[in-house]
Amino acid sequence: MRFLRHGAGTRPRPARTGRLGQWAPLLRGPGLDLLWRIALVAGLLSFIGLLPWLSRTDPALTVLKARSADRDPDPEVLAAIRDELGLDAGPLHLLGRWLGGLLRGDAGRSWISGTEVLPSVLDALRASTLLMAGAVAVAVLVAGSVCARTLWLGAKRRPIARPAAGGAAAVVAALPEFLIASVLATVVGVQLGWLPALGWYGPQWMVLPALALGLPAGAVLGRLLDDLLPAAFDEPWALAAAARGIPGRSIARQALRRCVPALLPNLGLFVVGLTGGSVAVERIFDIPGVGQLTLEAAIAQDLPALQTGTLILVLLAACAGAPARLSARLLLGTALRDGALHSLHLPRPPKPRALPLLYGGALLGVIALGMLRDPLAVDTALRLQAPSWAHPFGTDALGRDLIARVGHGALATLAVAVAVSGAALAAGVLLGLLPRLCAPLVDTVNAVPPILAGLLVTAIAGSGPWTPALAVAAVAWSPLATHTSALLRQERATVHVTATRALGAGAWYILRNELLPAILPPVTRHALVRLPGIALALAALGFLGLGAQPPSPEWGLLLAENQPYAERAPWAVLAPAAVLALLGVFAVTAAGGIRPPWPRRARVSRARPAPTATQRPHPGAPPGTAATISEESA
Repeated sequence: MRFLRHGAGTRPRPARTGRLGQWAPLLRGPGLDLLWRIALVAGLLSFIGLLPWLSRTDPALTVLKARSADRDPDPEVLAAIRDELGLDAGPLHLLGRWLGGLLRGDAGRSWISGTEVLPSVLDALRASTLLMAGAVAVAVLVAGSVCARTLWLGAKRRPIARPAAGGAAAVVAALPEFLIASVLATVVGVQLGWLPALGWYGPQWMVLPALALGLPAGAVLGRLLDDLLPAAFDEPWALAAAARGIPGRSIARQALRRCVPALLPNLGLFVVGLTGGSVAVERIFDIPGVGQLTLEAAIAQDLPALQTGTLILVLLAACAGAPARLSARLLLGTALRDGALHSLHLPRPPKPRALPLLYGGALLGVIALGMLRDPLAVDTALRLQAPSWAHPFGTDALGRDLIARVGHGALATLAVAVAVSGAALAAGVLLGLLPRLCAPLVDTVNAVPPILAGLLVTAIAGSGPWTPALAVAAVAWSPLATHTSALLRQERATVHVTATRALGAGAWYILRNELLPAILPPVTRHALVRLPGIALALAALGFLGLGAQPPSPEWGLLLAENQPYAERAPWAVLAPAAVLALLGVFAVTAAGGIRPPWPRRARVSRARPAPTATQRPHPGAPPGTAATISEESA
């Protein structure tokens, strides 16, 4: 009787889950992801709403200084401002009032100008979006030029030796955006007069700022893509296609299609970063963008404008991140679902190279020579002197020796940058291994520009030498986490992982012996490529008063304080920029030698014989197999 009641011939009774049972389907998959995103955005906006109170300053006094810096802070005037803005009701009341108006399409009025916030934010967003589109176009062209050599060699079926230096791309990636913008505005805009250097009135005004933003971003993307292409040309489908006589340009196009999905999520991060994080470029070219608007609102503690600008950036991050991840899945096709991909990160023996030692030795030599001199010795009779034997890098506006300042500034700049890069790498890998948790968190964090993050961290921790490090570390992990998640998704769908799982290996064994050895080296190389950018972000925050102050010889401060003399004494800017570029080249060349140390899988040899024309790829192979290319060629 018990078998008849509970056996296979009867329908099992549904489990009683109570009132929560009816909501269980919504708490899985997309529903849980949406709730997590809403919670993150609500937490971010609430944290911003507490900014005046966290900073332990009087919001009425800050608003008064922003409205009229010369007016005395009379108690009656401050009381009137508090009554006008409703500050006595507290931050929760202000946040609820702002959210209530937002549901009606009203983001409130600016505390400083008294104008409606939403129209001004949308106008700034239009300018930033147009600038971002131009910068992305420049970045794609630059990334294509970085990968052109590898694509050409792969199309010709020639051995692809990894670039010995990638020097040009490393130099461009290491140069700060505000320095490129200053040089373009001074040389191209003012001296040559080819393009306008100030304002925002039409397409001609977009060229120079788009170049300033797109060149470094394209160099970073190009390096990451060029790191994947050699393995794509070694995959079986490429060898079979070459044996069948498929044109090399078709093979190169499909190799590009095979590698792009791993970088599409990072491209989505660049889109948001170029929109909200281009504050310095917007200031140099006087562009009324959303980044500059958000920064000015944060400094003035204009909460309605700051919260609305941040919300717009968060929505833009979600709109850019989700299509990028979906496009990556579509490009890989059914091979991602069927586990028929081949790994792009097979172990390869690192080739001994002298270039990293050469660049590292040159960098240490410059630092050692500067350490032997006094960085604070002022001699106004020698101000803005050209490079000489006595002063190899020249002198600055106060007559201080630039090589001495570069050498002494290296200790603080490099030590903090390396520490932040290591923390960002660890956090990025750990969070990247949890894609469901990582994607919404990355979209939310990436919407906060580093400068705004610095202001928020300062509000809690106060201004100090470690404030820039905390601010940059809070956002620097997001590109590495996105890269880790993208590589993890593809590596899980490889043939060898599928076979290992079929043989009974557990999840921990696969993670330790198959996934991490393939993911860690490229993500570490990515972290090294971003090392100069982290050093610049730290220096930029220090220049804004959130960290090291003059006369500190920090590299970013050297660039900022000598920038006004770039036309009269270009060496004052070129010297620290050259050392920073040398750091970038050293980081990139050193990263090229990082390879998986686990020789568990068979190494791919470039001398392996090509398959015969009768060989066919795996039925679940990704788009771009020999059969697919043959149809396209026909």
